[in-house]
Amino acid sequence: MRANAGSWSELAQARLAEAGFRRGGGRAAVVGLLDAQTCALSAYEIEAKLREDRRAVARATVYRVLDQLEGLGLVTRIDVGQGIARYEPHRPGGDHHHHMVCARCGEVIPFADAELEATIDRVAERVTFDVSEHEIVLHGACADCR
Repeated sequence: MRANAGSWSELAQARLAEAGFRRGGGRAAVVGLLDAQTCALSAYEIEAKLREDRRAVARATVYRVLDQLEGLGLVTRIDVGQGIARYEPHRPGGDHHHHMVCARCGEVIPFADAELEATIDRVAERVTFDVSEHEIVLHGACADCR
């Protein structure tokens, strides 16, 4: 579900620089990791993956970068419940998908559904509402947990 490889990372670095944020190795590592993902990660998962890649970035830096990216509209924050937020790149013109979250193990499963998107458009048209963005999160049990 990725758009053009590298394009989001370049966009994010340029927008951060335009906003006056100085370049840093931690930020570059977080942006690069997010660009390589197909779905949302929590700040803890980002920190752990960076550590696995031997690119240790402090948790405070991960949160600070995520806040900066969210403030610039470069990431989408998905609240999956239990006080956990996940983040994924907001790719202009990229694939739009939603998420199913297992209440038992926490697995996040992305899904896309053209009928659901058409229904959202019909509802918005019926009530004369301009939907600028939306996120659907379904909670339940994954195949392994049910």
